[in-house]
Amino acid sequence: MLSAFINTFKITELRQRILFTFGLIFICRLIAAIPLPGVDALAIRQFFEAQGGAESGLLGMFNLFSGGALLQCSIGSLGIMPYISASIILQLMTAVVPHLEKLAREGDVGRQKITQYTRYLTVILCSIQAFAMGTALVSGGYFGLPAEVVRIPGVGFVLMTVLAIVTGSLLLMWIGEQITDRGIGNGISIIITVNIVSRMPMAVKALIDKLTPVDGIAEIGVFHMILLIALIFFVILGVVAVTQAQQKIPVQFAKRMVGRKMMQGGTQHLPLRVNYSGVMPIIFASAILAIPPKVLGFLPFQWAQAAANTFAGSGWYMFWFGLMILFFSYFWVSTQFNPIQIADNLKTQGGYVPGIRPGRPTAEFLDRTMTRLTLAGAVFLTAIAVMPNIMTAQLNVPWIVASFFGGTSLLIIVGVMLDTMRQIESHLLMRHYDGFLKKGKMRKR
Repeated sequence: MLSAFINTFKITELRQRILFTFGLIFICRLIAAIPLPGVDALAIRQFFEAQGGAESGLLGMFNLFSGGALLQCSIGSLGIMPYISASIILQLMTAVVPHLEKLAREGDVGRQKITQYTRYLTVILCSIQAFAMGTALVSGGYFGLPAEVVRIPGVGFVLMTVLAIVTGSLLLMWIGEQITDRGIGNGISIIITVNIVSRMPMAVKALIDKLTPVDGIAEIGVFHMILLIALIFFVILGVVAVTQAQQKIPVQFAKRMVGRKMMQGGTQHLPLRVNYSGVMPIIFASAILAIPPKVLGFLPFQWAQAAANTFAGSGWYMFWFGLMILFFSYFWVSTQFNPIQIADNLKTQGGYVPGIRPGRPTAEFLDRTMTRLTLAGAVFLTAIAVMPNIMTAQLNVPWIVASFFGGTSLLIIVGVMLDTMRQIESHLLMRHYDGFLKKGKMRKR
């Protein structure tokens, strides 16, 4: 595998793509480090350090995806999240809006139109969120910050904040598209992955602090450290296995005439992924579960405060968290996987599943199969999602460390790395080099 990595720099085009990607990644991290004009970034950083950080919940998720830019109030505070939100909204609307569904079936032209709609919606969402953030900064209500963090408050500061944050988010969106077109991998996913990985030095420091003895006693011993290393190894192994897992449905195609050409029949496979919904159920569940404790906490009743504390507790939170992951796993599959359309396409192309009649019986078979696969994938997602909470509550592991042992962080990192390696391997095989699973030696032509 080491030889395969070395061979990636022997191919001129692949080397240029990789270096181009690294250059744009550097610009992304630079955007995350530039503070908003008129904001005391040092005071904000000291405030959150005194509060113990804000690594969990909805705030922690947004801060994680922005690479720590949110809590620093940089011009990249919203990161690429407005674009991700716009993409999710349009994907969900495609299943219910006939015009969008028609565009999705028109191939490249339709996808380009949907991409343009996504950009417009990104500007709208980003402007609303930036305006709310600027207003909260002026009023001193931004995550409970004191009003002194803004040097010259007023309408001008709010408008300047909106302009800076929208510009930063759109620049990140453009960089992501450039990485996809001229770099290597999916640009938007790579930006999110780099932002997540950028928190790793802080996680290592937090783990070292736990290992460092204080008055002769360390919070985490060497034995616990070995267990953590073994745990993350097996967790990554399981994530890779389930991410790659799929059930191949055999499809038989009969001979048919297309114009004046005879198309040969044969057997192909229809792959159905076990983890079809990816990381989306965890994101939806985290976002929704962050709302009730906040709403209950604002109510001036003792029972509301008690309910907020109970709901935010590890036991009840993990119960509802797992339940909502199961629900959103099936919800996402129901909106994105259309067995009736797949069955109709197979029937039109002269294909059928052996032992299953074409048409509606095939759709019912695909629906039953996908339902069973979704259950396995949802159970796996639930186990991975609650692991950081268990490690934080039971093993006293810092959240910033535990987040790399499961949840959205690990799933996104593994998924993006696998996709990027597949693209690099395709370039290697195209130039007659072996991939990552074989010795990186030049093939004989």
